[in-house]
Amino acid sequence: MPLILISGYPSSGKTYRSNQLVDFCNSKIRAATETHISRLSVVHINDQTLCLNREAYREARSEKDARAAEYSAVKRVLGRDAIVIADGLNYIKGFRYQLYCEAKAVLTPSCVVHVGTPPEKCKEINQGLLENKDQGGGYPTDIFENLVYRYEEPNGMTRWDSPLFTVPYDDPTPPCEEIWNALIGTEAELKKVKPNQATVMKPAAGADYLYELDTITQDIIKTILAWQKEHVGETGGHVPIGKQSIELPTSPVTLPQLQRHRRQFISMNRQHSLAKERINDAFVAFLNSSFL
Repeated sequence: MPLILISGYPSSGKTYRSNQLVDFCNSKIRAATETHISRLSVVHINDQTLCLNREAYREARSEKDARAAEYSAVKRVLGRDAIVIADGLNYIKGFRYQLYCEAKAVLTPSCVVHVGTPPEKCKEINQGLLENKDQGGGYPTDIFENLVYRYEEPNGMTRWDSPLFTVPYDDPTPPCEEIWNALIGTEAELKKVKPNQATVMKPAAGADYLYELDTITQDIIKTILAWQKEHVGETGGHVPIGKQSIELPTSPVTLPQLQRHRRQFISMNRQHSLAKERINDAFVAFLNSSFL
């Protein structure tokens, strides 16, 4: 059943909005007479349920582990009988794309709820939380500033951020009924997700396909290495690959690392035929998710 991704600045009120959605969904489930609705449960996942400390966002490695914990928790419970509310920072578009793909793979709809609290107001709220530890505490000031700086706002024009619902700070509640209809559907028309080429594998192909798979992925590896050679000393960066781009991590990626990712991708896809024009985009998406 549906995945609701909550996104917003730190201390923007994401958990408050998530609890409102939890209460609304539970009330709809209790009032439902249809079996496919009444059997649903609501699963709320956030830093508190995962026992993650906000200090985890200070270093890149610990932050990556925190994202991996959220990703694993969401993946475990995604299914036909649960509405999953992922209440985390979810501020990296590549991470939102990963979760979108997981939902798509199990044929369940997803949406993004953007808590639109202005950064100045978030800073004020965070300062108050730091001063009052009884309310759970806020983010240390340096971590807060860094997360606000790196925040990648959801874009409803991209498929992984749509449908997008923005909740202004002054609104008393999120548009709960609209979110419910977008994900569950109405009594007259239930929401269904159709598989597409990104999630349905084609029959195994022959030697020509394996040659294309090998050649295209190797060319992308060469492009990344050439870009890094031309930008020595730079941290991260975007490597253009056709109409797509690869977002490099802050530390340089070595040839053995790239070849390892390439072997994994080829191993995953050698028994199934991707269209030639899709190999490039699929490998780019695979690398972006691996570099998170």
